[in-house]
Amino acid sequence: MIVVTGATGTVGGEVVRLLAGRGERVRAMTREPSKVTVSPEVEVVRGDFDDPGSLAGAARGADAVFLLSAPGPWLARHDEAMVVAARAAGGRKVVKLSAIGTGEEHGGARVGDWHRAGEQALRAGELDWTVLRPSSFASNALRWVAQIRLGRPVPNTTGRGRQGVVDPRDVAEVAVRALTADEHVRSVLTLTGPELLSVPDMAKTLGETLGRPVETVDVPLEAYRTQLIAAGMDAEFADVAVDGSRLVARDGNARLTPDVERVLGRPPRTFRTWAADHLR
Repeated sequence: MIVVTGATGTVGGEVVRLLAGRGERVRAMTREPSKVTVSPEVEVVRGDFDDPGSLAGAARGADAVFLLSAPGPWLARHDEAMVVAARAAGGRKVVKLSAIGTGEEHGGARVGDWHRAGEQALRAGELDWTVLRPSSFASNALRWVAQIRLGRPVPNTTGRGRQGVVDPRDVAEVAVRALTADEHVRSVLTLTGPELLSVPDMAKTLGETLGRPVETVDVPLEAYRTQLIAAGMDAEFADVAVDGSRLVARDGNARLTPDVERVLGRPPRTFRTWAADHLR
């Protein structure tokens, strides 16, 4: 039995689908089971990281856990609670979705810090573990759908800064390998796409895929922070988002790794492939 937390998200949902397709016993954990639609062979259970009883139920009888929680200052608490539940239930392995750069010094940027305690808890414990640190997801481009449909430029807070943009489907495939085999136990895998891309690079690719130009407009970081707070984001979240944009703008996340190909035996998908597969 493999428990998948974050089972309704972009990566978690794909992990559930892939595991079920392999014939694995899958238990999808979510706070609202009534809103989940999955194949009949997948067990759906209620689980809340702030409700230890629900985590104990979700982990009961499970051999492995895919640990994914929404980023935020609560992440350390959530990770620890799920690890405790998995250990108490006799589980053997946890695969944690972290973030690229966790634990590194970034000259003031706090990107990835929320994941640090969870990673440390896994390393210090007796469970087998694998940590996945993906770069920026290709699916983040979906935030631009409204502007593109209206023919407006997409906002750019990172200038010409480049990242190893990764297809979340590749991240999910790596997670499934880590959950179902032991080659990557006690490993940290940094997952990137095959090329370094800036927001203007991605916009150009989207325009070529759509058959019409997609422009960008630079957004100063102070204006970006103001926009986030005006949209209801907590100031701490806004500061972390701004820190992340500043880091990327100075090419602080301009890195590529061979980890996707090493695990999957094939090159990672390109952003162009992701765009073509999600053409709307």
